[in-house]
Amino acid sequence: MTSLRIAVLGPGGVGGMLAVLLARQGHTVTCLARPGTAKHLDEHGLRLSSARFGELAAEVGGAERLTGPVDVLLVTTKATSLDEALERVPADVLGHAVVVPLLNGVEHLTALRERYPAARVVAGTIRVFASRPEPGVIRHDGQLVAVQLAPGGEELADALTAAGVDAAVRADEAGLLWDKLCFLAPMALLTTRAGTPLGPVRDQHGDELTAVITEVAAVAEAEGAASDPAATRDFTWSLPDGMRSSMERDSDEGNPTELEAIGGAVLRAADRHGVDVPVTRAIVEELRARLG
Repeated sequence: MTSLRIAVLGPGGVGGMLAVLLARQGHTVTCLARPGTAKHLDEHGLRLSSARFGELAAEVGGAERLTGPVDVLLVTTKATSLDEALERVPADVLGHAVVVPLLNGVEHLTALRERYPAARVVAGTIRVFASRPEPGVIRHDGQLVAVQLAPGGEELADALTAAGVDAAVRADEAGLLWDKLCFLAPMALLTTRAGTPLGPVRDQHGDELTAVITEVAAVAEAEGAASDPAATRDFTWSLPDGMRSSMERDSDEGNPTELEAIGGAVLRAADRHGVDVPVTRAIVEELRARLG
């Protein structure tokens, strides 16, 4: 397999995990981050603790700004810090690279394509529960790590597969993005409102969780994505009781949340298509009032 030059913008839970796995396969990985984090990673590399992959360490480069060409740019920041993070990636330096955003939500692709007109921006999603408890240390909970990429991401999909990730390329961009949001939005909204992991939400608010799954699926259909709310519900009920969403975690820690990228995006799409989503709307409005 060809060795790729990969830049990871935002080496948190998701970006850091993929950086470790790809670097251990021989790819040249540079993590773009704030000065302190970039220096730490450049000097000490990354460590991954995972039930699926075990205890791994990898050497990576650390930099505040992209200064040379790469084959792939993985954008793995939170939506709340995307604009600030992109200042680390000048368009003239990035050039014709493949840009793969693995962000929550559906609205970031347009902004990336406008910012990097010479690059090939390929839609992507990841399903994983990973966090960064401290700089240079990544924790992966559970066995799930599944990446889907739109056409144009074949070489990266091959590299991820070789690294042990469940990676696939699928033709329908809308379906790819909304499949994840159909699962993520209900879980994130309900766990954040309750301030609990998924298990208590299923036990105490199962009807509401099912209603939001159904409403988001209807919005996805209006956006041109095939959806299967029954399958989404089955998947949601198959996850461990202690599973937390990143939005609930951010809310609990007093950090900015991705409410607008997740719940807000659903409401804006529903409004565009005239889809009624009363349960979802009530929860999003409650969280907007609480979280600001």
